[in-house]
Amino acid sequence: MPYIESLHVFVRVVELGSITAGGRDLRLTPAVASNRVKELERRLGVRLFNRTTRSLSPTEAGQSFYHHARRVIESLQDAEAAIAGFSGHPRGTIQVTAPLGFGKRYVAPLVPRFVDAYPDVSVRLRLSDRKVDMLEDGLDIAFVVGQPPESTLKLRKIADCPRVLCASPDYLARHGTPRTAADLVTGGHNCLLLRYPRSPEYFWTLETPEGPRKCELSGKYDSDDGDVLTAWALDHRGIVNKPRFEVAAHLARGDLVEILSDTPPIAAIAGCLYPHRRLQDPKLRLFLDFITPRCREALSA
Repeated sequence: MPYIESLHVFVRVVELGSITAGGRDLRLTPAVASNRVKELERRLGVRLFNRTTRSLSPTEAGQSFYHHARRVIESLQDAEAAIAGFSGHPRGTIQVTAPLGFGKRYVAPLVPRFVDAYPDVSVRLRLSDRKVDMLEDGLDIAFVVGQPPESTLKLRKIADCPRVLCASPDYLARHGTPRTAADLVTGGHNCLLLRYPRSPEYFWTLETPEGPRKCELSGKYDSDDGDVLTAWALDHRGIVNKPRFEVAAHLARGDLVEILSDTPPIAAIAGCLYPHRRLQDPKLRLFLDFITPRCREALSA
């Protein structure tokens, strides 16, 4: 088993670009992760990484070994999944990510209930509004709210999620209420934008009688946390584009007011992405079958 553990460490170090990050991902200290890599190099008799004080990169031998090591690990995971299917007792860890708002409201409350039903399964849930790389981040399942990207990943759709533009009554009283999509661009409005490296939302796309209209916007505030944008809107700082479920309570109380209801943003899709081969793992099938209908029911309530 120590050799297999060393392979796991090596693969995650290559994918995450540092021994510290690779060890942290596997809940190991940097010292333990470094020793695992050194043990592997001694066993193989080659240097697997080029090391400097500022960077770590696989050598040619390390890059070649990485592809083989990853296949070994995937084969072991498939074998363990097959045995779990025979035994009827799924076990192991599921790596899951979800957007902050959706994850807090719908996914996180269901995780303890799933683990209660399958006590030999652990779930690591990471919440972030940033774009994720499932391979680099070692993820099994990624919940998404938006327009899923074209990829080789499989999508299990949960529901359509209408989006809404809204602002506080105080902001609209001071800055005026936009009457058309053009008013968002030319009316001097402060649009609260979800932005992060490689963010797809530097613009809003609205449904108009002429078809979808892409509006390139500007604003004094942006954040990579959707809940922060909602808080700014409640603080009268600007107009926000949100899935309706995230602001429904604020709209009902009148803390936020919907605008441009005749030309709303294009609806988002709530769903979960996963590599096709991973659905052979019983614990992932069980997790998806447990979570998705309950999320669908909650979203339609």
